[in-house]
Amino acid sequence: MSTTPAVESTQNPSTDDFAQLLEESFVTSSMEEGSVVKGTVIGFEKDLAVIDVGLKTEGRIPLKEFAMAGQPANLEIGDDVEVYLERVENALGDAVLSREKARREESWVRLEKLFEDGEKVDGVIFNKVKGGFTVDLDGAIAFLPGSQVDIRPVRDIGPLMNVKQPFQILKMDKRRGNIVVSRRSVLEESRAEQRSEIVSQLAEGQTTEGIVKNITDYGAFIDLGGIDGLLHVTDMAWSRVNHPSEIVNVGDTIKVQIVRINPETQRISLGMKQLESDPWSLVNDKYPLEAIVKGTVTNIADYGAFVELEPGVEGLIHVSEMSWTKKNIHPGKIVSSSQEVEVKVLEVDPAKRRISLGLKQVQDNPWDSFAEKYPNGTEVEGAIRNITEFGLFIGLDGDVDGMVHLSDLDWNRSGDEAVQDYKKGDVVKAVVLEIDPEKERISLGIKQLSDDPFDSVAGFKRGQRVTCEVTEVNDGGIEVQIADSEFTAFIKRSDLSRDRSEQRPERFQVGDKIDAAVLQLDKQARKMSLSIKSLEIAEEKEAVKQYGSTDSGASLGDILGAALGSQSEGEEAPEADDKPAE
Repeated sequence: MSTTPAVESTQNPSTDDFAQLLEESFVTSSMEEGSVVKGTVIGFEKDLAVIDVGLKTEGRIPLKEFAMAGQPANLEIGDDVEVYLERVENALGDAVLSREKARREESWVRLEKLFEDGEKVDGVIFNKVKGGFTVDLDGAIAFLPGSQVDIRPVRDIGPLMNVKQPFQILKMDKRRGNIVVSRRSVLEESRAEQRSEIVSQLAEGQTTEGIVKNITDYGAFIDLGGIDGLLHVTDMAWSRVNHPSEIVNVGDTIKVQIVRINPETQRISLGMKQLESDPWSLVNDKYPLEAIVKGTVTNIADYGAFVELEPGVEGLIHVSEMSWTKKNIHPGKIVSSSQEVEVKVLEVDPAKRRISLGLKQVQDNPWDSFAEKYPNGTEVEGAIRNITEFGLFIGLDGDVDGMVHLSDLDWNRSGDEAVQDYKKGDVVKAVVLEIDPEKERISLGIKQLSDDPFDSVAGFKRGQRVTCEVTEVNDGGIEVQIADSEFTAFIKRSDLSRDRSEQRPERFQVGDKIDAAVLQLDKQARKMSLSIKSLEIAEEKEAVKQYGSTDSGASLGDILGAALGSQSEGEEAPEADDKPAE
């Protein structure tokens, strides 16, 4: 039994259908996924735009992708658009398209060219992120740092959101998809152009009006119509201004003069006082030297006090010119702020805008008054205010001090020894020795209250016999006090005896009465030297002279014995030398 194989029934397509299918396959194969293709808007479905890109099916794209952030989509049927083909066909059979990705690809190419050329780009701030904001640059998203939003810090960013405005690209990194932009640089460039135009219309010395924009401790910023100028506090008035708010307030419209324009920085310095005459131009005529004038204390410093003589003219009372007697004291303890004072003009220098004033010069000089009331030789009394290494300072009448030098404390003792007898606060008497009002010095003496002991021996002659009392014994000799005097002298060990074995200080005791000859009298140093040895030699010579030589057969011992015997009977031995001791 034979069988006949089944023949599959086929239907051959027509020539036209085959051509259409072939064309569609070429179109489809030319559209690669992940590329930008051209399409046409053929309709709208709610918030979607239907786009025909020449495939079997259309694609649908949200309308918001055709608009910048915050802006409505400007799209009509028939408009040609470029879209990004993500997939040719999805599970529903539709083409997957994206206008946003297409715009991003277009934007990157365009932005890179603008960045290279340094051109500005338009964008919209649409969101706030950490450290700044995001900006839509027609598809490409950029980062706007907070510091690049404006020239000054912006408290409210609301008015700048969703508004199309220019930006400057600072940085681009396509690999990372990063773009950094700045709005501040655009404003600065625009402001610089405006400043240059405004500055070109201004000139130094020109008078103009402005509005007080801001006040600081050092001055006020004035808006001159698009550019700010600084009105420094020192240029507000000729008189002293403690704070700018004393002269101007924010919002005031004031008239100013352009003092200086810096062409490089375009900074403008303004002045108000320059619109008035300078009061210093007349100070020489109004405040001659030695003139007594009145003023008001405006400021007190460690080194003195400033006195306003008239608005804009101040003089300085240096601390050294404030008081005749109060030294090393803060000026605030002598005068107070706002106090009206009478002063004397000591020096005027209009070029340096300086006037030196004196407060003490309008008062009596206590040094002159003291000199008139207490001439040299007058006895005064006062408390010891201070003890220094060179003397005592004593408070005197008229609140002045006098000084007792160490050398004027005691006639017989050294100053270092005598000063130990005094302490601060002791009330002492002294004698005025010398007054120098110009140097403000008064020299006093305490030892001058009593007679100088040296005066009692000043008439002694060299070789004269004197009687003394031993007051001190030491290894070098003995100290003695001249009889009927408070003056003391010293006898050296070698002058204690002619006999070397008797030159021993210890053979004397305090209180012993002895005789000695004047060896030397130094009036300038106020010192006297005595010698027992010289007296013994002088007595021997006198004995030999009176009783003859030893040729008579008498021994020297006999002669001396006879001489001494005569003296014991009341005869005085003649002086060895009548020449004055100098």
